[in-house]
Amino acid sequence: MLIVGINGSPNKEGNVACLLRVALEAAGSRGSATQAIYVMDVLAGQEKPYCDACSSPCDKSCFEGTPLSDAFDLLRRADGLILASPVYFGTVSAQLKAFWDKTRFMRTENALVGKPGGAIAVGASRFGGQETTLKTLHDMMLIQGISVVGDGSLDFDAGHQGACGQKPVSEDKNAIKRAKILGVRLVEELRKMAGS
Repeated sequence: MLIVGINGSPNKEGNVACLLRVALEAAGSRGSATQAIYVMDVLAGQEKPYCDACSSPCDKSCFEGTPLSDAFDLLRRADGLILASPVYFGTVSAQLKAFWDKTRFMRTENALVGKPGGAIAVGASRFGGQETTLKTLHDMMLIQGISVVGDGSLDFDAGHQGACGQKPVSEDKNAIKRAKILGVRLVEELRKMAGS
């Protein structure tokens, strides 16, 4: 079992990374292997870090043989995903959007269909656009056929739509609790799917 977290923040060790690490550690504590992708690293060196639909279907020529190609191979191998982003003007970061737009070839392959996925958003204030950002993350996953994991139950609540944090997240006990639950929920979903 492999859960891959995608850090869509331009800050490699910031608030998003902190919450994503909490979720991945919780998944790891339940027996899942985990790995993180930092989109700024895999987009580095791209002549065009954004998709302009230069071919249809996508011929992958803009990223073959680059770290971006390796990241997409990791997504293919993943059993579950966590997309994590800071809130920028009520939505995801440009870096995460650029990375995800280049996954359009995966839709043709149905590479992510049926995999469970969760979302994490971090804003500068308590009501700083986290839920609209989560909604965008959900839409991004749904278009790929990913099964979105959100709310659990009253006693096991990952947040209605995902884990929302307020910076500094290291002091946001609610966000840390929800991120842990999200990691555990993904493992539970994978176990259900495997029938164990």
